[in-house]
Amino acid sequence: MSGTTTAAARCRRETGAGANRWVVLVVLCVSLLLVALDATVLHVAVPAVTEDLKPGAIELLWIVDVYPLVCASLLILFGTLGDRVGRRRVLLLGYGLFGVASGIAALADNAQVLIGARALLGVGGAMIMPATLSILRQVFPDRRERALAIGIWSAVAAVGAAVGPLLGGFLLEHFWWGSVFLINIPLMLISLPIGRLLLPESRGDRNGPWDVVGALMAAAGLFGIVLGVKRLGGGEAPFGPFTLVPLLVGGALMAGFVRRQRRRAQPLVDLRMFSRPAFSTSVGCIVLAMLALVGLELIAAQYLQLVLGLSPLETGLRLLPLTVAAMASGLAGAKMLRRFGPRAMVCFGFCLTAAAVVTLTAMGGDDNTGLLLFGFILLGFGLETTLFGAYESMLSEAPPAQAGGAAAIGETSYQLGAGIGIALLGSVMNRAYAPGLTSVPGVSAGDSAAAGHSLGEAYDVAARLGGSRGDALRHAARDSFVHGLHVTLLVSAGLLLLGAVMALRLPRVMECGAPAAGPAIPAPRDVAESRVSA
Repeated sequence: MSGTTTAAARCRRETGAGANRWVVLVVLCVSLLLVALDATVLHVAVPAVTEDLKPGAIELLWIVDVYPLVCASLLILFGTLGDRVGRRRVLLLGYGLFGVASGIAALADNAQVLIGARALLGVGGAMIMPATLSILRQVFPDRRERALAIGIWSAVAAVGAAVGPLLGGFLLEHFWWGSVFLINIPLMLISLPIGRLLLPESRGDRNGPWDVVGALMAAAGLFGIVLGVKRLGGGEAPFGPFTLVPLLVGGALMAGFVRRQRRRAQPLVDLRMFSRPAFSTSVGCIVLAMLALVGLELIAAQYLQLVLGLSPLETGLRLLPLTVAAMASGLAGAKMLRRFGPRAMVCFGFCLTAAAVVTLTAMGGDDNTGLLLFGFILLGFGLETTLFGAYESMLSEAPPAQAGGAAAIGETSYQLGAGIGIALLGSVMNRAYAPGLTSVPGVSAGDSAAAGHSLGEAYDVAARLGGSRGDALRHAARDSFVHGLHVTLLVSAGLLLLGAVMALRLPRVMECGAPAAGPAIPAPRDVAESRVSA
């Protein structure tokens, strides 16, 4: 143990460049907070943007979706580029681009400019996100300290995602919609010089050329897959050309990317990492956890607003306990991991989240504040426990030289799981919801079909019909939505239990010394000295 401690101290000196690693963590968390905020802060500003810029339906969709779409597509490209040219360099460039793009978005006078600015924000976010996690991997070579740092990092991510809509709502009450972007600029102006001064530079193996063709294949392939998944989540026909073609082209490009990486002497991403059970299992757990959760969050927001009649601000406040519980789990995660080990921790997180989901099946047409509070607290704590254990195991299993690529794989898994979850659980919800509206007395087949698209559309049709027919349709739609919610919750619980079974492949204990046993991944000579915890 003393040898490990000495090696960790030596690695801190080499990678920390004299900076206090906890100060570095603060800088990295601020970076992550900005990216997490920007992913959700625009949601409440959509009506104001629509009124001011008058975008078409397709343009409005791109305004909302282009940021996560571009960000998810470029994570592997910039994660591996950081391994090659320097993670701090990529992070600082991301800061600058994020600030410039925020200014352009705030001052956009038409939808096309705003779409372009949001795309640039996605590029900046893709530069920042994997860099923060890979620098964290280098600055905290001791696994015990790194577990605590990842817990803080993940808690900050939860705060950013939750605070985004609340902050956006506050700004819209006092300023114009562009203010939701302007808040990024002063923070970036502060982060750039502080990051340049305090953040250590680190990189992986620089032998051989960087695989530009492979990086572009990965970016284009992920763009197609994420675009197709998002269209499925938006209710598009699965075999429509604008859904099927991106999925097929993206899948083919990613298959080609995998084949190319296996044949190269200096690959962008060493795919042999996936032959390690802890790494591949962790990635699978991240996908399943997000798949089960994100669709539920979307449906829960609709339930709170359309069934219970809460305002957007009241909805955000009702979901706040979920975020607070996630923060608490992130901060307690390091102790839990040391005490119980990755296998028990991730398995427990999945089971606790499944129990929370089953508890929420007791929700009905009437408000039950206590039940929702209890269910959301369990949900937040269980989910963050799962994600914390999976992220920590994945990052610790990757060699330091591949930290950027491993971080990019984790973030890409997160984004893909979220997109697939919206598509899958949204489809389950629609199939359970629509049949309940086919035989409402006095309502024509055309009106029933329109009402079957969503609860919001059902309310619009009911308002147009009026009288007893409108009341009957509204009542049937609410009952059908609650039924569909229960079915979706049960499907989600099944996915979570599947994740608990998958987590049984993780290591039983938290290894803080030599890397876990598995197929050897040769470490580059210039970083072999610093591999103290994998």
